[in-house]
Amino acid sequence: MNLEILNKRANELRKKTFNAFIEKGEAHLGGSFSMIEILIMIYELFLKKNDKFILSKAHASFPLCILLREKGLKPQIKTHLEIDEKNGIKCTTGSLGHGLPIATGMAFARKKQKKPGKIMVMMSDGECQEGTTWESLLIANKHKLDNLVIIVDYNKLQALSKLDDALPLNNLSNKFKAFNCNCIELKRGHDFTSIFKAFKKIKKNNKPNVIIAHTIKGKGIKEYENDKVWHARKLKGREIIIGKKR
Repeated sequence: MNLEILNKRANELRKKTFNAFIEKGEAHLGGSFSMIEILIMIYELFLKKNDKFILSKAHASFPLCILLREKGLKPQIKTHLEIDEKNGIKCTTGSLGHGLPIATGMAFARKKQKKPGKIMVMMSDGECQEGTTWESLLIANKHKLDNLVIIVDYNKLQALSKLDDALPLNNLSNKFKAFNCNCIELKRGHDFTSIFKAFKKIKKNNKPNVIIAHTIKGKGIKEYENDKVWHARKLKGREIIIGKKR
């Protein structure tokens, strides 16, 4: 694992994503930039031949589509994803709270059929306010889905406010543990070494795995970090100039 190459890759993916926002005339910048390092680590080191990855927080789909294009696939670069198996998009997602139920069903089917491979799903922290999340965990626990890996992008901001001002998720780790999950706290969600260590803690012990990744919304452009404005905003004027300098 070459940290210099990985950090360079993260910077390049942010630049390409930023340019795509300008070209397409839309930007879910905050949530896209908060998951860049984790996304790279998944696709470079941890997603194996028989695994599937689902992006539940599909409003932040631009960096995923760009990364897949770098690998020779041709997904359409757009907000909210439609299934396109041959180009790496494993299911349709967009409305929050849908990705984990789909991933749980896939993991259950694989376990039932004794097929190899993990189902990885990245979801937003706001999705932890959705009832479908906790229903899915009840099912995952019941059927001992240790082939299910959930990554929560815990940037603590949502569309209109701080997460805690809307609907607090106090002791999120304990909530997942109460549903009998292996819960891994990733305190430095933009540090490749920390991400690597977190993924290495994934277990096969009849429990679903959850990585709670503490991240920074808008990471990479200091002026836009930890600001709810950048959940969804069209870039214009000086905002473009600032972003291109970073």
